[in-house]
Amino acid sequence: MGLDIRWPIGIIFTIYGVVLTTFGALTDPQVFVERSMGVNIDVWWGAAMLVFGVFMGALALRASRRNQP
Repeated sequence: MGLDIRWPIGIIFTIYGVVLTTFGALTDPQVFVERSMGVNIDVWWGAAMLVFGVFMGALALRASRRNQP
């Protein structure tokens, strides 16, 4: 039938989530105190994107296994 759209979405969100989480974890904490009321928003959104990407990948994997003869 073709490529399931959940694969590329899952891969992209997983990559972006890893990059954003890593960036947030390695950034100086003082930056977040000054600009975002002490919340490291990069880590939180990176983790959310990572979870969403893994979820989409799991759905695509489940669908591909279900469609095998």
